[in-house]
Amino acid sequence: MTDRRKGDRTRLVSLRKLVAHHQHQYHTKDAPEISDEAYDALVRELANLEESLEGKNSKVTKQIGSAVSQAFSKVTHVEPQWSFDNIFNYDELRAWEERLLRCLEKQDKEHQQPDYVVEHKIDGLKIVLEYRRGELYRAATRGDGAVGEDVTHTAKTIKSLPRKLKWPVDLIGVGEVWLSKSEFVRLNEDRKANTEPLFANPRNAAAGSLRQLDANIAAARNLALYVYDVDRYQSVAGAPPAPRTQWEELKLLGSLGLPTSEHSQCCKNTSEIEQYYAEWKADHEALPYGVDGIVIKVNAIELQKLAGYTAKSPRFGVAYKFPAVETTTVVEDIELQVGRTGVVTPVANLRPVFIDGSTVSRATLHNEDQIKRLDLRVGDTIILRKAGDIIPEVVAVLKELRPAKTTPFRFPERVAACGGDGRIERVPGTAAYRCVTRDSEWLIKQQMYYFVGKTGLNIDGVGPKTIDALWDAGLSKEPADLFTLTKADFLSLPGFKDKSAENAVAAIKNSRRITLGRLLTALALDQVGEETALLLARSFGSMEKLRQASYEELLAINGVGEVVATEIKAWQSDPKRQAALTRLLAHLDIQADQPLVTVGALAGKTILFTGTLASLTRGEAEEKARRAGARIVGSLTKKTDYLVVGASPGGKLAEAHRLGVSILTETEFLQLSA
Repeated sequence: MTDRRKGDRTRLVSLRKLVAHHQHQYHTKDAPEISDEAYDALVRELANLEESLEGKNSKVTKQIGSAVSQAFSKVTHVEPQWSFDNIFNYDELRAWEERLLRCLEKQDKEHQQPDYVVEHKIDGLKIVLEYRRGELYRAATRGDGAVGEDVTHTAKTIKSLPRKLKWPVDLIGVGEVWLSKSEFVRLNEDRKANTEPLFANPRNAAAGSLRQLDANIAAARNLALYVYDVDRYQSVAGAPPAPRTQWEELKLLGSLGLPTSEHSQCCKNTSEIEQYYAEWKADHEALPYGVDGIVIKVNAIELQKLAGYTAKSPRFGVAYKFPAVETTTVVEDIELQVGRTGVVTPVANLRPVFIDGSTVSRATLHNEDQIKRLDLRVGDTIILRKAGDIIPEVVAVLKELRPAKTTPFRFPERVAACGGDGRIERVPGTAAYRCVTRDSEWLIKQQMYYFVGKTGLNIDGVGPKTIDALWDAGLSKEPADLFTLTKADFLSLPGFKDKSAENAVAAIKNSRRITLGRLLTALALDQVGEETALLLARSFGSMEKLRQASYEELLAINGVGEVVATEIKAWQSDPKRQAALTRLLAHLDIQADQPLVTVGALAGKTILFTGTLASLTRGEAEEKARRAGARIVGSLTKKTDYLVVGASPGGKLAEAHRLGVSILTETEFLQLSA
């Protein structure tokens, strides 16, 4: 056996154990330890390894739901309860349909072309409802697919679940019990006040509520329900006939008085399915319940029967999941990256993984303390989070999958990109390291890139490649040099023609007019980001006053602490940086910043954003908050006034509940900042 195959075999055994553990936590205990997306990623990897090494999947990857709790009466399902397979993109959707058509062709060469019913994949708990002569007889969980738990006592507390149907029919219906997002927030606030553990997510809360022995607890939690499937139906005189399609099933359920989703839709082909998917991928956060994808089913019940089932899933249906914001991957290396201010940041080089619409191969590890907290090592399997424009971050290490003989990461004493002898030192009062000497060519170029970039002067057409070319030609070694460049200088560079050279000169000229806050940001001063730069600009009003400010004057500014004040004093006393600044100021027309807003709902408040907003980018939202007088902070503390929550907020939402920080939805934030 090769070393690679031996390593795969070892990983398979560890992975199978870990997946079984998380199945138990999720299905049996309603206490998930990782996100559904991270769990899905582990299951996919396990299934692939099993196929590769053993040629088949194990009971773990075939498992549907979980064993039934002994606390509840057992219910043997009249019809087996299945779990849908997952797909994640349009190519996989097309491949699924091709497999379906081949299966139907094999069963009946004259079969009709299928159309489809698509619905939201609601993040809740599956429930099986049995009515006898129109009266609610029993409600059960899915359990392991064959045997479930009798939860009739708690199901009866769901206000939208009728005790009696409109006709005295016999029916077995399948649906999803869910908890609204607003009810989830209220429930966790109550639990926090009572020092009880918080629910991880609305699905966890819904499952925990339905699987209560005390129905009064479930009644207090305002559960909701949608019914979407008919397993068995016996009509009576005057009642609707037995449905022939999935769409007719939904209409039947509604006519009987059962709650159904208003967002289901018929689709003729995969193109229409993709349109429906794209629409709800963009808009699902506005729904009152959690949705992690859509469910697709062949419409004609006759074709559903022809397609049949695999050991775990129906062939006639599939779950099309929205892009994951969490997944798992492996750390292949940890390298140190020197930023524009000389701060040394550890970065994880990852086994490339597709997450939230893009392939990610790197993630910041922030600092040495973060690595120690995670106990992160090269070779570790990690949970990675990314949503929208959020920088990918390592959420947790799955130590159960750690290879043998890994060693803790240690910061070196030197980093070549720093310049000088490469020594690094701990920044006083922080967890960060920085270069002792900051005069390397690489580091100066990083500062130039930032100066011309979007956060700096935003000089269109002059990016890193142009900065490198100007440097190599000896035309620009510091920001002031940019303002002396001519059209002829640009024409001497590779790739520049008359028009592009003229545009570059014009863009540099247009950037001369700049606010003090924007300039301070562009200068990349240590410990001075956008918010601090704006504070300094509004407090001192001019560059000269800031250059002469005393330590006490700096500390007197609300929001400027000892670390920032110390760094600014070091900048003031650095003759090289001050000489370069004087040369730069000769070319600039510095404007006053907008005065600080002192009235309004957000004036003087500190705000942190988390998750993906539906109508604004993170940068647009932060700028809107600033214009309303708020100050953006980079981390959550008790002093934070508001946490604005978008899609996939991660751990900050639970932390805000713990700290007592007020939470705003995107809509509420827009109203307050208007």
